Amino acid sequence: MRTCICEKINDTKGYFMSDSFFGELSVIGMRGCEKFVEQVDYYLREWRSHGDDVSFIHTADCPRFGSGEGKGMLHTSMRGHDVYIISDCFNYGVKYTMYGQEVPMSPDDHFADLKRTIAAIGGKARRITVIMPMLYEGRQHKRTSRESLDCAIALQELVQMGVSNIITFDAHDHRVSNAIPLTGFDNVRPTYQMLKALVRNIPDISFNRDDLMIISPDEGAISRTMYYASVLGLELGMFYKRRNYSVIVNGKNPIEAHEYLGKDVKGKDVIVIDDMIASGGSIIDVCRQLKAKGAKRIFFFVTFGLFTEGFEVFDKAYEEGLFTKCFTTNLIYHPDGLLDKEWYAEVNMCKYMALMVDTLNKDQTISDLLNPVAKIHSILDEHRSKTENN
Repeated sequence: MRTCICEKINDTKGYFMSDSFFGELSVIGMRGCEKFVEQVDYYLREWRSHGDDVSFIHTADCPRFGSGEGKGMLHTSMRGHDVYIISDCFNYGVKYTMYGQEVPMSPDDHFADLKRTIAAIGGKARRITVIMPMLYEGRQHKRTSRESLDCAIALQELVQMGVSNIITFDAHDHRVSNAIPLTGFDNVRPTYQMLKALVRNIPDISFNRDDLMIISPDEGAISRTMYYASVLGLELGMFYKRRNYSVIVNGKNPIEAHEYLGKDVKGKDVIVIDDMIASGGSIIDVCRQLKAKGAKRIFFFVTFGLFTEGFEVFDKAYEEGLFTKCFTTNLIYHPDGLLDKEWYAEVNMCKYMALMVDTLNKDQTISDLLNPVAKIHSILDEHRSKTENN
């Protein structure tokens, strides 16, 4: 049980809480997260008035043997620390050597290294929080036949190893947290940051109900699009995927068509919102249908841009005028060349993550961070004021 450490101020009866009331803050960035973690550390040092010589980052190494086997190593003690481990399980840009060959790290490799680092801490930390922006095995969150429940098992493994809280962003299905009902699980959505990036990049965007609509590209994304539509006071339309359930291709039932449900989009800008872009085939097909229905400009709000088959399909679609801008966060690895694309805009989440770490380390609530309605309305009012003045 934690004890408040108080210090007496001279001979008066006043007391104040020492910083030692909270566990010493330590941030560990797994391989591939170094630049992101450095930006998080920059904000933490700025807010806590630490000089350039003081950093909250602690290094964790996961060296490999020639066979590909690995181990976790720490270079400083984590005893009594409040540890935040940031892991991008989808960074295939990180490689290791196995039998003399360079091998890109798979999500399984990253997750194994995360567990090795937790094991190296050895139960000495005050508490461990894992920040996994894109949830490992998040798309394998439910069982429909004789198949594994990988995401639930992974969460349970982390809890069994002593993890106190897990933070993820825009989980494919947040109900997977039912696998660990007695452990903290925070699912964060970058709604405010997306809208902030939109008004900066598209200054003439109108949030009037007659000018803009929110579109869900499939039934799975309906909850996140309902939130946008409700907060912004806009109409909501959706597509549903008509699949062929008689066959399985690449682990899933192929999509035969996207069918639209909703009001007319003719002459309106639309925002298509989803949690991830993989190959891009589905979202481009949705764009093609929206354009055929008379949509004006199309914007993507997608938390994670995987671009598993490269940029060619997006380059071609952009040249055809099927969409105007694609917004994704910097929470996971960006393939080389993405930032140079005219159709792309990055949504930086470093400051927001630093704010979450700073708040949690002080045992304060993050409710306002998880539901930023007031901040969203503030930025919309400011944008409307600028538009009217111009």
